[in-house]
Amino acid sequence: MKRLVVLAAAVMVSISAMAQKELAFPFQGGQEVMNSFFKQNFEPTNDITKNVAAGLVMLKFTADIDGNIKRIVVYYADDVAMAQPVADLLKKTDKKWIIPDHEKQHDFLLPVSINYNLPAIGQQAIKRKYLQFYAKRSPLLTNNQIPLDAATLLPTVTLSYDAVLQ
Repeated sequence: MKRLVVLAAAVMVSISAMAQKELAFPFQGGQEVMNSFFKQNFEPTNDITKNVAAGLVMLKFTADIDGNIKRIVVYYADDVAMAQPVADLLKKTDKKWIIPDHEKQHDFLLPVSINYNLPAIGQQAIKRKYLQFYAKRSPLLTNNQIPLDAATLLPTVTLSYDAVLQ
């Protein structure tokens, strides 16, 4: 009887271990490749550089079985001017996403942080310009929320640009 209980316990443990199979990172090449792709292809718009904009953009997107991006929703952006360049950058990743085998499409949440690099000269003027931007920024929110357990939260991608006085 004791052997039967031990055998049953071993079977239960092995079944639960198989159920917790870890999935690969959903971007072809992994997280480092994804981060470098975003950093290399980020082109801040004139509005971003002129206003010394910085902040967070949260995107929800759906990828299909071929890695195509089907739709992009801006869940949150600290300013409207930051949402479009990040969405355009995400569109360039078409065909690079990997979804779990048993699904036809999958939702992802991608937080993107945009920062500026201070120059060696004129730091106080740049900081003043950023505070002016922050005071008059126009946050963008969506009402189209999904349950968090229905999407995969990806690690934050941090993008930087060189701030200059204009």
